[in-house]
Amino acid sequence: MTDHQSSITAAQNVLDEFMSAFNARDIPAFEATFNFPSVRLASNTLVTLNKGDMKPERFTTGALAEWDHSAWERRHVIHAGADKVHIDTRFTRYRKDGSVIGGFDSVYVITCENGHWGVKARSSFAP
Repeated sequence: MTDHQSSITAAQNVLDEFMSAFNARDIPAFEATFNFPSVRLASNTLVTLNKGDMKPERFTTGALAEWDHSAWERRHVIHAGADKVHIDTRFTRYRKDGSVIGGFDSVYVITCENGHWGVKARSSFAP
């Protein structure tokens, strides 16, 4: 995979920006980490995401009702090419007091479209 180190670096940077923007609840910065449309498979449901779908209430309801922040625990590259990288991840969600809500395994597909690296697909065991 060393042939595609620049792709791997770009994809890992996307994941850094994704987590930072999500934790900051910065919707424009969060949306900038995607290549839309993007898909998420979780809770046995496939959802297609488009720009503008993320709303502020998403951070305080449902599975994120007790959530304060998340952190990557693992980011292992599975496959890499010139314009796509698959990454096996694990992230943990935390409450404000630092207690763990849960840890979740996921696979992220990061693509380069028109020169922009972003999340194209995610498959997660998170609710």
